[in-house]
Amino acid sequence: MIRNIILDMGNVLLDYNPNVILDEVFDNEADKKIILNELFGGPEWEQGDLGLINNSQRYDGVSRRVPERLHKGLKRCVEEWDICMVPVDGAKEFCGYIRQRGYGMYVLSNACSMFYKYFPRYFPLEDFDGIVVSSDEHIVKPDRRIYDILLDRYGLRAEECLFIDDRNNNVEGAESAGMRAHRFCNDFNFIIEKYGL
Repeated sequence: MIRNIILDMGNVLLDYNPNVILDEVFDNEADKKIILNELFGGPEWEQGDLGLINNSQRYDGVSRRVPERLHKGLKRCVEEWDICMVPVDGAKEFCGYIRQRGYGMYVLSNACSMFYKYFPRYFPLEDFDGIVVSSDEHIVKPDRRIYDILLDRYGLRAEECLFIDDRNNNVEGAESAGMRAHRFCNDFNFIIEKYGL
């Protein structure tokens, strides 16, 4: 029986879309592609999620790999990328429904320390029974250990948990930890029906 719902944050609760800031800062598609690859796809992004560097330190590494003419725009992208982080359609309603139905509700997210800046704008931390953020633990999904941290910290039984994430590898990581897991495709109503929530 499912007793707990564990939610990824990016593209499940909040819409993570780097193109929002790229479109605001750059006019040239080639420049957008450079920053997309080097900032959002570069090693500093995961280093931030691992808590090894803070958000502002991302600029230092990336700036060494991009043309100097892009440095001003890069700095804006580093400092303001979270403007894209607005609720996914139906996410707030789904959380309210889950809470009303009496399920435990948790967040397990790969995120840098800025999580605590943007997430509470839309989802009060106290609405959740527990939150595990990768930058606090220095481990990222799909590493089995981060799922175990959440289970152990909050005294949860894996077989009573449904994990929801938009990435296949993270879903597989949850399954390896013994949870039921669902790959999210903007389908909150489908999840409710499929799992009888």
